[in-house]
Amino acid sequence: MGFIFLSAGCAIGIGNVWRFPYITGLYGGGVFVLFYLFFLIIMGIPVMTMEFAVGRASRKSIVRSFQQLEKPGQKWHLNGYLGMAGNYILMMFYTTVTGWMLYYFYLMLTDRFHGKDTSQVENMFPEMLSSPAILAVTMIIVVAAGIFVCSLGLQKGVERITKIMMSLLLAIIIILAVHSCTLSGGMEGLKFYLLPDFQRMNEIGVWETVTAAMNQAFFTLSLGIGAMGIFGSYIDKERRLLGETVNIAILDTFVAFVSGLIIFPTCFAFDISPDQGPGLIFVTLPNIFNSMAGGRIWGTLFFVFMTFAAFSTILAVFENIISCCMDLFHWSRQKACIMNLIILTILSLPCVFGYNLWSAFQPLGDGSAVLDLEDFLVSNVILPIGSLCYVLFCVTRLGWGFENYLAETNTGKGLKLPRQIRFYVTYILPILLFFLVAKGLIDSL
Repeated sequence: MGFIFLSAGCAIGIGNVWRFPYITGLYGGGVFVLFYLFFLIIMGIPVMTMEFAVGRASRKSIVRSFQQLEKPGQKWHLNGYLGMAGNYILMMFYTTVTGWMLYYFYLMLTDRFHGKDTSQVENMFPEMLSSPAILAVTMIIVVAAGIFVCSLGLQKGVERITKIMMSLLLAIIIILAVHSCTLSGGMEGLKFYLLPDFQRMNEIGVWETVTAAMNQAFFTLSLGIGAMGIFGSYIDKERRLLGETVNIAILDTFVAFVSGLIIFPTCFAFDISPDQGPGLIFVTLPNIFNSMAGGRIWGTLFFVFMTFAAFSTILAVFENIISCCMDLFHWSRQKACIMNLIILTILSLPCVFGYNLWSAFQPLGDGSAVLDLEDFLVSNVILPIGSLCYVLFCVTRLGWGFENYLAETNTGKGLKLPRQIRFYVTYILPILLFFLVAKGLIDSL
């Protein structure tokens, strides 16, 4: 259970509770959900078993895991350094966004929205972004809290806190979903969310919908940067990895799905478009909570849920970073924690300043910020490339090899990975991943 909650906590984050409802609303509701589930099964689950297998077979973090399993003279471990860069870049903006969630939890808890009209509530989000002090303080709180939990150790710190957070998170989202679905007009939101609308898909474009679903399946599972592999390195040999992977994917999908049950009925009940991106969470929903009966309570619960979901990912990625530093530099856990407290705080500052002091720097065009560049590098480059490297390492003779991967995955009891999957993971899955990488790079030009 600790392993499942840790791994699911890594997967469950902003991709589920913020990005999934927004992307679903943008790409046509139910039909996008179907594509997402399809790619989660045919792409996400196989790659996750590979990351777990490499981690468990090596008992090392991402760089050392490839060094442990590769043949003499091979360079697969270079992907480990790319993965570590991905972990750091992910945390460079993830800590800041988690700080947003934490700040809005504070605002809801202390009733700072009370008595404000719609425009005043709307202005609170850009006011927060324009304040380097608010963003820096909340980011530092998040980094310090994450490092402190990791400093307590895997079981006494990360596992214990993650179990509590995940249990509370699951309880809160069910309460919020039931409340949201009972709102007047909420059924229309459920229809939009759950019923496929192929006409809307055609208006947006079939390929756009398909590639968005593929990207979401990877972003939500945090695959390709060793964040899952580190927990694979801690698990014993009693259970087969496919069953564990399926359990994690189900829990991850459950949170994403129920997040939609919170967002869409609420939006339709208050006649709000559900495809607004960040504004939906930090502008529209606070206005809704401010106008509904008991809104302060529901708003506080919602942002507790958002903060827990984001912080569970931070704990998992911090653990990966700290473990890798311990492996590479032979540091003690305490020294690795102190060093990364300093490093991660400094590296997170560009994202903080990107909305205020450095707002003139717009790396991806008008209206973009440092966060958009960091998000692009992780989501469109490092995650799919890292996943492709894991696949090629596990299925080709030039790497670890399919037989070793299959034997490790099927060690123990539980759901067995069939040998017949070899053709698919060797020839088809790499093509899908290569397409995903190429599409992301082309779209950025």
